[in-house]
Amino acid sequence: MSPHHAAHGRGVSINPPNRFERLRYEAELEDEVQDQPGPRTQFLKDTSRSIIATNDSPDVGFSASINPYRGCEHGCAYCYARPTHEYLGFSAGLDFESKILVKEDAPALLRRELAAPRWQPKVLGISGVTDPYQPVERRLQLTRRCLEVLAEVRNPAAIITKNHLVTRDLDVLAELARHHAVVVFLSVTTLDGELGRTLEPRASQPSGRLAAIEELSRAGVPVGVMVAPIIPGLTDHEMPAILAAAAEAGARFAGYTMLRLPLAVAPIFEQWLSQNVPEKKDKVLARLREMRSGKLNDPRFGARMRGEGLLAETIKDLFAMARKRAGIGARDLNLSTAAFRRPGQAQGLLFDC
Repeated sequence: MSPHHAAHGRGVSINPPNRFERLRYEAELEDEVQDQPGPRTQFLKDTSRSIIATNDSPDVGFSASINPYRGCEHGCAYCYARPTHEYLGFSAGLDFESKILVKEDAPALLRRELAAPRWQPKVLGISGVTDPYQPVERRLQLTRRCLEVLAEVRNPAAIITKNHLVTRDLDVLAELARHHAVVVFLSVTTLDGELGRTLEPRASQPSGRLAAIEELSRAGVPVGVMVAPIIPGLTDHEMPAILAAAAEAGARFAGYTMLRLPLAVAPIFEQWLSQNVPEKKDKVLARLREMRSGKLNDPRFGARMRGEGLLAETIKDLFAMARKRAGIGARDLNLSTAAFRRPGQAQGLLFDC
């Protein structure tokens, strides 16, 4: 693997043009740009007046979610959420991981929306787009404060993260777990620390994610592993080892998703392959196209998360076999809304259990 990386500490080295913008800036000398240090992270106030987003996707396992942040410092080169930054006037490249929008009012907005009579308690995904435990969460604690609201009203939540920081909130998660109202998934792409540092530069190392699974399990919090995304030709061979390691750490559930490269993510990831694993680039792209009807992305529900064809079926069967061998169950949230109570109803009930 090449030690060179164009933007130190960043997942990618480019800012491809925003598909909604007519004007773009192009540096005259590419070599000069590649020698520059990675940009410092900027945190910008997000003035959204709502926090709960809904979706009709049959692929994700929940129909409502909250995202305290837009953009993600983890900088995963393959992140399918990168194009969402284009709606904000930014690029899906370096901007996505260096210009982070922060929803300072997220906990208050969440409390207000859960108090509304129209809210019917259901599983809330945290988060559906960017990682709720990216590095800035250590300081701002927006995800923790949202969890405290959910624990107060006992509304179930499903968390997906790549960061060991989730263990900071064991106390709140354990309280939700008492009411069968939480599950946490650690996303593990690879067990190779060197590859992880390049592919997911500011996320926890694989060993840290396995440690998080162990700590959550020990605290009685239902925890699983997402082998996600599987990158055919690069990480697919690691599935059995990831599942075995996660099971040993205490994971009770497992799922997987196949790499998908929507819109600007395709050229971004292609450049990452060229810079970091050039000898594997053609194989990775060829296998993706084999599972995506000749394309690098297939947005159709059902196909986008798993792919289609012989190779996709082979990976599906290998995952099922490895999961059973590891003794891990399927991805089944099975969370309860039975204990839900609206904000305000919990006041004065100090001894309620």
